[in-house]
Formats: sequence, structure tokens, C-alpha cells
Amino acid sequence: MKVSEKLAGGVLLFSTCIYNASSISAQNDETIPDLSGIWDGGFSVRPVNGVDVPWGEDNFPKLNARALAYQEVWEETMAPKYDCQPASSPAIQYDPYAMQVTQWPDRVLFRYEKDDQLRTVWLDGREPKATDFSLQGFSVGHYEDGSLYVTTTHFVFDIAGFDDYNGIPSSAQKVVTERYWREGEELKLTLTVADPMFLQEPTSYTTRWLPSGPDYRLQPYDCDPEASRTSVRFYPSKYD
Repeated sequence: MKVSEKLAGGVLLFSTCIYNASSISAQNDETIPDLSGIWDGGFSVRPVNGVDVPWGEDNFPKLNARALAYQEVWEETMAPKYDCQPASSPAIQYDPYAMQVTQWPDRVLFRYEKDDQLRTVWLDGREPKATDFSLQGFSVGHYEDGSLYVTTTHFVFDIAGFDDYNGIPSSAQKVVTERYWREGEELKLTLTVADPMFLQEPTSYTTRWLPSGPDYRLQPYDCDPEASRTSVRFYPSKYD
């Protein structure tokens, strides 16, 4: 490679970095909400997890034939949570645990007490690569009108990827969009999930967190696979 080509490549990379940095810094304080802190999502803040929470008659997903077939063969002992596989979107946001949000200029970090999970939301305009598939997917976001908007793609197939109690899977086509904003002391979220492999149409829920106490710190989840699987060892099976 010629020296001039190397210099041109360096100038292009530098210009791209400057553009991304200036795009992020150009957003004023009114655009960027203060989401940082440790947030309480426990039982005292919102309804207890269950079959109808956060999915009820008004927003329960309309399943296609493929999803209904999976649901027909589902039984509780199949749930990956009993092998300590972490929950993913759209379930982990509603699990009754605390969550820590850290805002940096180029990213927002969501650390969940449930399953010791960390999600990174990139704000610098990067795009996912073919190797970026994972249980939590690849998240990009931006600030607009006092809210953080997040789009997550590149999920891997998950037999309990919609939630861990309704027996609804999710595919690599799952797309989760989130809007986070503040209402007084509350941190609010509206989440929408689309997955044409299993859902006839997108569906949404809205929830909230409240600030945790000033001395609260996230607790280790410390899932023990042997103890977790033991808890369902004696569940009756439709296949026995």
C-alpha cells in the first residue's frame, strides 16, 4: 500500500470519529434524559410476575401456527432458566429485580441484577456484524425529545425467548424496540417486540422503575445449575 493511500485511510477514519463524536455532543441537555442510577423493579413497584404480567388480554401476542406448535410441546422442565441460561428481551426488563443504568457519551450500559446480565446500547452509529448474534442481541440507540430509543437485533434462537413461563420461543428475526424516559422520579419504559417467525404482529408493554435506596448495590445472582435443575427434577412430564 502506498504512503498516500495509508494517509487517506487515516484521514477518513479520523474524520469519521470526529463526525460521530460531534453528532453525540451536539445533542443538548434537554434531549438527553438523566437515566443513570440503580433502579428498583421489585414487587413493591409493579405487579408480580405471572402468566398475565406484563402480558394480558389487551396485549398478549397473537401467535402463528409455528409458535402454537412449539407451545403445544412445551413443558416447564424445558425452560433454560433451570440450567442458568439468562433471560433476554422482552422478559429480563420486567423481571422483579434491580437494574443499573450508566450513561457514557458513546453508549448506555444496562446491568441487570437478574442473571448478572450486561447490555450495551451503542450511540455512535455503529452497525452489527454477522458475528454479533448473541442471547441479548446487538443494541443501538439515540436520544430524542428527552427519551432514549433503543433497537435490538441479532438475537439467537431461544426456546423460551419471549418469556420463561408461556412456552413461546423467539428467533433470530426478533426485533425489540424500547423507549426510556423520566416522569418525575419514575423511569418509564415502553417495549415492543416483533418476531415474524412466531408472532403475527408486534406487541408491547409499558412498565416503570423507582430509584433504589442510596446505599443499595446490585446483588450477585449466583445461579447454581445443579440446584436450579434439582428444583424441577420431580415435575411430572407429559412425555413420561
